[in-house]
Amino acid sequence: MQSIAVLRCALLGAGGWQLTTALLLYYITDRAQFPGDEAGRTKQLLDKITEAARSGVDYIQLREKDLSSRELEQLARAAIERVRASGSMSRLLINSRTDIALAVGADGVHLQSRDILGADLRKIWREANSDTQPIVAVSCHTEAEVAGAKASGADFVVFGPVFEKLEASPTGLATLRAACQHEIPVLALGGITLENARSCIRTGVAGVAAIRLFQQAEIQKIVAKLRA
Repeated sequence: MQSIAVLRCALLGAGGWQLTTALLLYYITDRAQFPGDEAGRTKQLLDKITEAARSGVDYIQLREKDLSSRELEQLARAAIERVRASGSMSRLLINSRTDIALAVGADGVHLQSRDILGADLRKIWREANSDTQPIVAVSCHTEAEVAGAKASGADFVVFGPVFEKLEASPTGLATLRAACQHEIPVLALGGITLENARSCIRTGVAGVAAIRLFQQAEIQKIVAKLRA
C-alpha cells in the first residue's frame, strides 16, 4: 500500500479525499508584515488572500491573533467572500476560533496543540447544525504531537519550525522525516524558501506552509515554481 505521503492526499470540501500528486500549499496570513495604517494593512491582506486563491493555493489560514472577536469576525467575513468570489478550490481556515469559523461559514479551523481536540471540534460543528464537515489542521512540533493529532481526528498537521523561528529552535529535516511516518499528511513550516523546499519534499511531506514565502512575493510565480 502506498503511503499517504506518497499519494499526497488533498482534503477538499465535504469530508472527501482526493488523490493528487500536487504539492499542497498553505498560506498563513500576517497583516502586520504589510506597511501603512490598519486600514491599509487590512486591504493589502485581503488583496493577498484573493491573489492566493486565484493562484491555486490550497489552504489559507487567517491567523490575526491580535484582533478582538468582533474585528476577527469582520475580517473573516471579508476573507471568505474574497475566496468564494475567486471561484477557486482554496479553503479558508480560521486560527483556533471554531465559533468564528462557524459564524462566517469558513471551511475549517487550524488548531494549536494546546487547543481543543479535533474530535471535540467536529462535535461542536455537528451540534451547530452545520451541514458541512470541517477541515481540521493542527500545529505540531514533535512526533508525539503528530501522533496525538492523528488520534484526535485531524485531517493534516503543519509541522515545524523546520529551518528557523526566532522564539524556537529548528526541528531539522530528520525530525520532519520522522513526523511523516505517522500516516497523516504533514506540511512543513518555518523558514521555507524556494531553495530549501525541495529538501522538505524529499522527506515525504504532503506540502509546505509559509507566511513570507507567499505574502512577500507574487504568489502565482511561487506556486508555479514550487509545483514545477
